Order: sequence, then structure tokens, then C-alpha cells
Amino acid sequence: MHFDLNDLLHFLFVPLILWLIFHYVTVWKQQKRAARIEESALADMWTLAHRLEQRVATLEKLLDAEAPGWRGRSS
Repeated sequence: MHFDLNDLLHFLFVPLILWLIFHYVTVWKQQKRAARIEESALADMWTLAHRLEQRVATLEKLLDAEAPGWRGRSS
């Protein structure tokens, strides 16, 4: 059986091309999954920030009622 350069190139490059395609398909899927996780984390942080903002507003109302002029005092 005789192998020439063409056979060798096909033997090397076809699997290499397939490996590259499968590799990048896997990378793209992982990036999509990571983007969904980041999106979810961002939504959670926004919800938490909104809740904290409401708490600060409530505390400011309580301080306004209990200690008027607290905003103008220096420490």
C-alpha cells in the first residue's frame, strides 16, 4: 500500500478541522451558559440594590421623625 503526500494531508487536516469545529462549538455553548448565569446574578444584584434603597429611605424617614435636623449635623 502506497501513501502519498495528499493522503497524509487528508489524514492530518480533516481531523484537525473537525476538532477545531467541535472545540469552538463547545466554547460558544459554555459562553452562552456563563452569560445566562451572569444575567441572573445581575438581576439578583439589581433586586438587592432596590431593596437596600427602600431600607435606606425608610431609615431616613424614621430619622426625620425621631431626630429632625440630623442631615445637617456634622460628626
